Amino acid sequence: MNNFKLNTNEKITSGFKIPEDYFETFSERVLHQLPTEEPKILSFYAKYSRLFYAAAAIIVLALSIPIANELQNNSDEMDSNEIETYLTQHATLSDDDIVNLLDKVDIENIKIDNSIEDETLEEVLINNSQIEDYITN
Repeated sequence: MNNFKLNTNEKITSGFKIPEDYFETFSERVLHQLPTEEPKILSFYAKYSRLFYAAAAIIVLALSIPIANELQNNSDEMDSNEIETYLTQHATLSDDDIVNLLDKVDIENIKIDNSIEDETLEEVLINNSQIEDYITN
C-alpha cells in the first residue's frame, strides 16, 4: 500500500473552467433572458366559474324541489277529514237529511262489521281491571 499525502501529490483538475467575468455579468444576462411581457393573470373565480355555476344550479334545484312538492300538495283538493270537519261544524243538514241523500251503494260502504271473536273478548275482560266500572256506569 502506498502512503498517500494530499500536499505532496499532484492535484487532479476537474476539466471545467469558468469564463472570465462570469459571476460579474451573471445577473445582467439573467435579466435579459426574462420575458418582457407579463403573463395573463386568471383569478380563481374566472378559472372555476363553470364549477361555481353548476354548484349554484344544484343548490337552487335542491331547494326548489321541496317547495314545489309543498305547493303541489296544497292544491284545491281537500281530504276527507277536512270535508268531515266542515260538514260537522258548518252544515245545517241534520242526520236524517244526510241519510235521505245517500244511495244504496253508499249505505253498503258505510256498514261496519262488529263481530268480535270470543277469544278476543275474553282477553279484554281478563286484562281490564276496571271493566266493572264501565259496566255499572
